[in-house]
Amino acid sequence: MTFDRRITPFRPDLADESLRGKVEAERFACGALKRIMAHCISLHRQPSHDAPIDTQAIFGETVRVYDEHDGWAWVQLQNDSYVGYVPSAVLGAADIEPTHRVGAIRTFVYPGPSLKLPLSGHLPLNALVSVVKQEGDYAELATGGFVFAPHIVGLDAKEPDFVSVAERFLHIPYLWGGKSSLGLDCSGLAQTALRAAGIAALRDSDMQEEQLGTPVEIRPDLGGLKRGDLVFWKGHVGMMQDETRLLHATGFTMTVYSESLRVADQRILSCEGKLITSIKRLPSLGG
Repeated sequence: MTFDRRITPFRPDLADESLRGKVEAERFACGALKRIMAHCISLHRQPSHDAPIDTQAIFGETVRVYDEHDGWAWVQLQNDSYVGYVPSAVLGAADIEPTHRVGAIRTFVYPGPSLKLPLSGHLPLNALVSVVKQEGDYAELATGGFVFAPHIVGLDAKEPDFVSVAERFLHIPYLWGGKSSLGLDCSGLAQTALRAAGIAALRDSDMQEEQLGTPVEIRPDLGGLKRGDLVFWKGHVGMMQDETRLLHATGFTMTVYSESLRVADQRILSCEGKLITSIKRLPSLGG
């Protein structure tokens, strides 16, 4: 059997218990659940800060830990099943249940309920937090610190328009594997915006292309598109802001960028030799 290394918890020496009988490994384990306690941490392919980065995990996210050694943990993200290594120091107990989600693209954490205090840190959009109580305009977190209460929303809150969420990231720097307002890539932008709207999406563009929406005809004039349509090339995804403009995180400008779909398509074809592989429409915006 062939497994996708990105979402399959398998190494020759260790694999998830669910893979017993499907793969050969020295041992199998169920793993233990923990939570990410860093605002945003990179997931590496190998237990080294120099190893390639595929994605990031954000504060409050649940991970299944299969192995810890020399300060590194081999984990699987429970949100989108991605597998990789994070420093063990960023892991905390999973028993503090979140009560809210960060709804702003970034919110600061303060040591007390005042904007005049020195910062303790920051949290990205979709970070999960547990609120102990509210003091004025600030919410105290079970993990320590205070955040501006209007920047958090209930766990069931869903943005009505994921494109509007993505548009908040306009001009944010491009970062391979990134998923926060400090930097993100094309599929990270799509996944983050969709998650804020309550739509589960896998991490990489090829996964999203297979998973999301229903196909839309690719017309020669690229007409007939609507806000929210997802446009895919091999290794790239963007979303339509209207019938003609595309929003995407691109290495062309190294930012989240808005431009004519026709211009983007011509450039990608001439520079990379890639054609649009599909256009997908999600029912939440596409009707």
